[in-house]
Amino acid sequence: MSKTSRTSITMPTEVKKGAIIEIRAIVQHDMETGFRYNEAGKLIPRDIIRNFTCTYNGVEVFKADLYPGVGANPLITFTTIATETGTLEFKWTGDDGYEALNQTHLQVS
Repeated sequence: MSKTSRTSITMPTEVKKGAIIEIRAIVQHDMETGFRYNEAGKLIPRDIIRNFTCTYNGVEVFKADLYPGVGANPLITFTTIATETGTLEFKWTGDDGYEALNQTHLQVS
């Protein structure tokens, strides 16, 4: 089963070459741990995001592994150096075929 959700990226869209840019990536996801029970006493299956990656013109610049202790709607903040104009791609993957993608263009002068 493939699931998708809403994502949001906050970062500058135009910078000078060599600038350090801060990137904030958030995804809408409940992050069910698999340790809770529903009203009927049945265990709620685990449903978490397991990995997040960011590539810059096809080169991986950031990666994170996520675990059940991460809260809902995880926000990831990191930096990279603006080396050239191009595309940053953000990908979240998780349980039960979960995948969310987002892309943004960076103009470097």
